[in-house]
Amino acid sequence: MHRHGDHCGHASRISPLRRGAGASPRPDSAQPAAADPLSVLTSCPMPPRSSPRKPATASRRLERENTNDDIYERIYVAILEHRLHPGTKLGEEKLAEIFGVSRARVREVLARLAHEQIVELYPQRGAFVAKPSTEQALDVFEARRLIEPAVLRRLIETLTPEKVARLRQHQELELDARRRDDKRAVVRLSGEFHTLAAELAGNSALARTMRELSTLTCLIIVLYDAPTASSCRADEHSEIVEAIARRDSARAEKLMLEHLDHIEQSLRLDANAEDVDLEAVFRED
Repeated sequence: MHRHGDHCGHASRISPLRRGAGASPRPDSAQPAAADPLSVLTSCPMPPRSSPRKPATASRRLERENTNDDIYERIYVAILEHRLHPGTKLGEEKLAEIFGVSRARVREVLARLAHEQIVELYPQRGAFVAKPSTEQALDVFEARRLIEPAVLRRLIETLTPEKVARLRQHQELELDARRRDDKRAVVRLSGEFHTLAAELAGNSALARTMRELSTLTCLIIVLYDAPTASSCRADEHSEIVEAIARRDSARAEKLMLEHLDHIEQSLRLDANAEDVDLEAVFRED
């Protein structure tokens, strides 16, 4: 699913989720007058960048990659935890200031996020957190229904006690977050459950795909008002884990498909602007 996007303003290739009749409109250039949405990224400052330019060595290249990964992960988690909402502008200059790095470094990270369809790049306008349309939301769930049963089959075929322990440990973290009513952690851990299952299945391509689909699902939940409590329920994850532990592939797959149905049914995907009855709207004025 990876396609590298270019930086905005450099005749960049637009990298939205999917083009076509169902593609969502570009975000409005005017942002709300509320607090700076990128302030959510300032809680853990990045180390200051080094000033003198030195020859690129293996250690400096590794440092550069690690810094990029840190920035990527912080933006990714902010999206996953619903602190950066769909349509939020990700200004290069502001991000460079927040992370204490060059704009070129930020540009590389935004290209990677666009490449994973989590960010959309628009020429002369900049980078925005992806804003999936209702058609794209349906596409995401269709893809998950095809992929996640295959993930579970492979996971059960290669199951070890250590893998079961990892799943149960993750479930404990999710249940603890729910007990503490930590909504951000609940959202993040709920999405990471699906990614973890794919990673434990041992197929790197499936794991990358599940990570992207889980993040897009989080964006979709924000956009279409799915209540967290009903959109990804901990008890359903627990039942899936128990079926995996018993190596009951058929039941695990059935539970996963039902789980995905419950998430999709909690969305208000019929809230499409194209279907609004304007006469009825203005009749009530």
